[in-house]
Amino acid sequence: MAYATINKPTDYFNTVLYTGNGGTNAITGVGFSPNFVWIKERNSTSSHSVSDTIRGTTKRLNPDLTAAEETLSGVMTSFDSDGFTNGADNGVNESGKTYVAWNWLAGVDAGSSNTDGSITSSVSANTTAGFSIVSYTGTGSTATVGHGLGVQPDLIILKARDRSDNWWVYHKGLSAPSTKAILLNSTNAEFTPGTSAFNTSTFSSSVFGILTDGASNASGEDYIAYCMNEKKGYSKFGSYTGNGSTNGIFIYTGFKPAFVITKRTDTNGDWLLWDNKRPGHNETSLYLLSNSSNAELTDGGIDIVSNGFKARKSGASLNASGGSYIYMAFAEQTLVGTNNIPATAV
Repeated sequence: MAYATINKPTDYFNTVLYTGNGGTNAITGVGFSPNFVWIKERNSTSSHSVSDTIRGTTKRLNPDLTAAEETLSGVMTSFDSDGFTNGADNGVNESGKTYVAWNWLAGVDAGSSNTDGSITSSVSANTTAGFSIVSYTGTGSTATVGHGLGVQPDLIILKARDRSDNWWVYHKGLSAPSTKAILLNSTNAEFTPGTSAFNTSTFSSSVFGILTDGASNASGEDYIAYCMNEKKGYSKFGSYTGNGSTNGIFIYTGFKPAFVITKRTDTNGDWLLWDNKRPGHNETSLYLLSNSSNAELTDGGIDIVSNGFKARKSGASLNASGGSYIYMAFAEQTLVGTNNIPATAV
């Protein structure tokens, strides 16, 4: 019996590395036309840059900042058949600087109208890979928004586009996901918000709920949400407890990861981002921080193996003894797919 129905995870998620040229830069090698691109300069301190096909070209949000959406002629000038093209903006294409871009495939580029919720949304959904991009306009009243996944999301990352506000994260691995939240742009631990972006009591296979907080539902303001659910052998969203050892905790995903994000939740800690393309493999020593514009860090991290990842440092942000953490991971290779090709360890 097949373990996973997705034989080739790189048809849905892929990482590419490139060097900026300060002009027009067509980046290829993604393997598909991406709907969601997350870029970070590796050897300097520019902010992260997120673009997607629903918001369209020249639109940028910064996961490490609370800033509203920018319109910049030098950012993501086109989404192409095998990648994307950037203009001359230093955050994504400074001459001689090195960059990493994480790319996901959703559905219809501009999105389709979704009337499942009390607010009509525009949704680009890929139910095979469990990923949708959702755009909507707030009403200022408690509401629901259609997400297009067909199952309840395990992860939602939500950002107000018209105003300065935090990036709110719903993650099923939080200690009490129905009452806790965490912020992508912050080192803060999970918390019980006095007012929340999400109304988890109305989450379902067709909608997610929002309250009246300006972070998710101010009247007349625009919002973007990135929604995901686990797909066996391709993506995993969970939690673990650290052991405080350099022979660290092993996290089973059921696939060889291509991209891993971890975050400590019981106290302050950075969001740590690793992938399988940047040099240094087992130990995969190079990582970035989603909550910071810092350049790439090199002080160690994880082993990526055929069926998961293993912590190789004992620091507080990754593997403190008794520390609580959440993670998200996407596959490079399935452990066993319908093609019955096993994953290799390295």
